[in-house]
Amino acid sequence: MKTASNLRSKLREIDHKGYPAYKDLRGEYDFGEYVLSIDHVQGDPFAAPSRLSVRVDRARAGFPEQYYKKHVNRVTLQDHLTRLFAGQVQGGTFQAKGSGKSGLLSVSHCGQQVLERTACKVSDGAVTIRFEAGFPANGRTINAGELEKMLFQILPGCVQKSLFYKNIDQKALSRAIELCEDQQYIREHLEEAGLCAFIANGSILPRQSGISEKPMKGAVAFRSPASMEVTMDLPHRGPISGMGIRKGITLFVGGGYHGKSTVLQALQDGVYNHVFGDGRELVITDESAFKLRAEDGRSVVNVDISPFIDHLPNGKDTRHFSTEDASGSTSQAANLMESIESGSRLLLIDEDTSATNFMIRDELMQQVVAAGEEPITPFLQRVESLYDDLGISSIIVAGSSGAYFRVADSVIQMKEYVPLDITERAKRAAFLGDGEKQKGSLERDKFPAFTGSRIPRANAALRGQDRLKIKSMGTSEILIDREMVELRYLEQLKDGEQAMALAQILCFVQTTMMDGKKTMGRIADLLEKQMDEKGLESLFERGDVRSSLARPRRQEIMACINRYRKLQF
Repeated sequence: MKTASNLRSKLREIDHKGYPAYKDLRGEYDFGEYVLSIDHVQGDPFAAPSRLSVRVDRARAGFPEQYYKKHVNRVTLQDHLTRLFAGQVQGGTFQAKGSGKSGLLSVSHCGQQVLERTACKVSDGAVTIRFEAGFPANGRTINAGELEKMLFQILPGCVQKSLFYKNIDQKALSRAIELCEDQQYIREHLEEAGLCAFIANGSILPRQSGISEKPMKGAVAFRSPASMEVTMDLPHRGPISGMGIRKGITLFVGGGYHGKSTVLQALQDGVYNHVFGDGRELVITDESAFKLRAEDGRSVVNVDISPFIDHLPNGKDTRHFSTEDASGSTSQAANLMESIESGSRLLLIDEDTSATNFMIRDELMQQVVAAGEEPITPFLQRVESLYDDLGISSIIVAGSSGAYFRVADSVIQMKEYVPLDITERAKRAAFLGDGEKQKGSLERDKFPAFTGSRIPRANAALRGQDRLKIKSMGTSEILIDREMVELRYLEQLKDGEQAMALAQILCFVQTTMMDGKKTMGRIADLLEKQMDEKGLESLFERGDVRSSLARPRRQEIMACINRYRKLQF
């Protein structure tokens, strides 16, 4: 392996040469306490920055083994170190001068969620941090002196203050690990407690604004109704009480701006762990929960939506339904059936983003339009069998219709951000005072048989290409070889780095896994197993790992594949 002295000599040798000479620097250099790797060199100072990594031997880094032996602890440690390194390089970025991106130092920007990222990897052998650097130039002429400043003066301090256990705030790291273990404890004990979600008392659910993930100052702290309060004895925090949302059908109602959608937002984000100070640290939702909504215009390929939509007047096959431009009801039906295929055990639904004719069909409409003339079976008629027969719970926000009062197991009214259990009052109103007629006496059908497994075939045009052009636009959409994939309605996608990872994953499964034999579920199983064992890095055949990818959930992976307009079966 080359040494730091070799790197310094090489820099002085190429000084004032044309920018392409920087490519001669690629390789690994031993800096004594760590190894610097120059993995990719940008084409010019105005192009995407160069990609570098630093590797510290595990024993030298000194982090306690219990912090990375369990997967969830390791993800938290990696997240914490990424945040520390980001704080350090922020002070060093652009201290070196030059044209374009000269002097830039950057690493993944972590939000409120704790996500597995390629930016940092902690293994039994080493701690590795990946980052980007703008190699300095004057015009397009190398300014090696400024790069020497970046690599020999600025970077060593950043590494020392963030990647060595002896030099960091050890108590802060311990708090982060303990919080993650408490969050994981709740998540693992939801099932045995008969819950699909938990919201701790004292949680701060409102956010500062629609574009901010930070908690709102002065917001009303959450407090569970006494009838729904449960207590969990956490490994570190000890006994903690909060609202336990039981499996089945839960309805949130109330006036506008009283907090219904705020609760649902917290629950849909509760599939992720959160950092200290977020306010939703102990809002924990079944990790498979899926936010279900209408999605007009989406592409649907070969999905069995017949449990909800059948006997279309044009004779279109709804057991193998395909369309380039789905309506509100057909898109929501497809989203639901695809969520079943992905293994979701909980659906989160807001009437404001749902197709009305998919959700309900009131009694007056039933009297005027005969059942045989209506191809849509509303969700209202399937929600009970969805839980009874398939074990899939539903949490529904409703503000304008009481149609779900009869089928709900719990009805919670949000009043000025305070939850009130009004289940009995809602039932009395729903059954018009007939105290003997209970929910259990209502007739209900079995959930209809449906095609739950599909076997996709790869887009042959993607195979054999050495480099596929991929791009992401935040969490809104990704571009694969000039084909746009809409992601904007996948509301549980929280980070643009997750979207970029989805682009990589879509290419990966198309070129390596879709062989016309494996089902969608099997592909997802194999992909998750690979990422669990080898990390996101394993998606890159040539080892040219991007420093800015975050792992998406199984639900978003399958949803992305389903929205690829060139998907074939």
